[in-house]
Amino acid sequence: MDFEYSPYTQEMLARLQTFMEDHVLPANRRFHELAGQGAYPLEVVEPLKAKAFEAGLWNLFMPELEDSDPGTRLSNLEYAPLAEAMGRVPWSPEVFNCNAPDTGNMEILKRFGTPAQKKRWLEPLLTGEIRSFVGLTEPDAASSDLTNLATTIRREGDEYVINGRKWFSTGAKHPHARLAIVFGVSDPSPEADPHHKHSFILVPMDTPGFEVVRDVPIMHHHAPEGHCEVVFRDVRVPLDAMLGQEGDGFMLAQARLGPGRIHHCMRTIGQCELALELMCERALERRTFGKALADNANIQDWIAQSRMEIDAARLLMLQTAWKMDRDGARAARVDVSAIKVTAARLQTQVVDRAIQVFGAAGITPDTPLSYLWTWGRAMRFLDGPDEVHLKVIAREELKKAKGAVGRNLAHFVPPHISASNKGH
Repeated sequence: MDFEYSPYTQEMLARLQTFMEDHVLPANRRFHELAGQGAYPLEVVEPLKAKAFEAGLWNLFMPELEDSDPGTRLSNLEYAPLAEAMGRVPWSPEVFNCNAPDTGNMEILKRFGTPAQKKRWLEPLLTGEIRSFVGLTEPDAASSDLTNLATTIRREGDEYVINGRKWFSTGAKHPHARLAIVFGVSDPSPEADPHHKHSFILVPMDTPGFEVVRDVPIMHHHAPEGHCEVVFRDVRVPLDAMLGQEGDGFMLAQARLGPGRIHHCMRTIGQCELALELMCERALERRTFGKALADNANIQDWIAQSRMEIDAARLLMLQTAWKMDRDGARAARVDVSAIKVTAARLQTQVVDRAIQVFGAAGITPDTPLSYLWTWGRAMRFLDGPDEVHLKVIAREELKKAKGAVGRNLAHFVPPHISASNKGH
């Protein structure tokens, strides 16, 4: 495994960083001014999207991108440092058409959509004309177990009828949102296999019976695109709205979540780098009791620990991306779980130290730190809580250990102990 960035990756990264410096960062203040007024900052984002498209910095996240598709095809390993750079400005991925949840939605439409579905939905998503959201989690179910989800997709004649309630549907409030990709029960029979009773269905957001109920704040922060609670009341769509086959929902969800999880982790590492840079600058500039904060041993420890933790997480993330490129997302699922837990914990640890160095200013909107901390805490739930991912990792370790019980210890037990245990 050689994780040195290739010349091509370095060139793409340099181009993206220049774009961020020249166009995104100067627009950051205006973005937040408009978002603070409750409006989605289209006047900021749309012109930048056009510039990014022209610059070839578009749809960078999708290894399956075809030559006929708009954008630049990168592997997961090539995309990793670019996503890290985007993460430093949390709203910037949309500028490059690399924002969640559209990325995951585009990936499953690409892999499982019919030609008609791709024409209607994938093509405008790839060009950035529309936005979408995915309806997975539900307020009335423990949604970390997808088999609990109870929204119904009932076939009735030549239509499917959808009823249910979803929440944390990111992007549902975006002014360009047009498509909901909804997960629900299509086979309610008691004897149905729990992993083959759900399906994904494509629902135009202007369909009668669909309603955005409210925007749910994350740790008291409102996102301009919304993390919404939505309801489906007898929403009717034609049979050709089914994505894949009936009962494929669980499989599609796993296919969708793998890459999306690692994209979050890539961006998180960029945000942690930003927090560390801010921490160091503050420590050098601020003085207490006659000396710079940077002269205090505990502050130096925080800086050193943050550097080591970020570098370790980046290596784990690059290993995961490399494995996904080589063997596929499913083969890397344990690695994805590992970096998902590691990155979310990393963000709260590093940003918490930076907040402490900034003092009271760190918990105000005068720095990005309080937002980055809350997002890191939210990440411990996004795309599955820590506990689910830890269970995946532990099961794999125990599976490996079952075939070697007693074998390792036998090589280290002193001879007199093993001899005395004979016959017992």
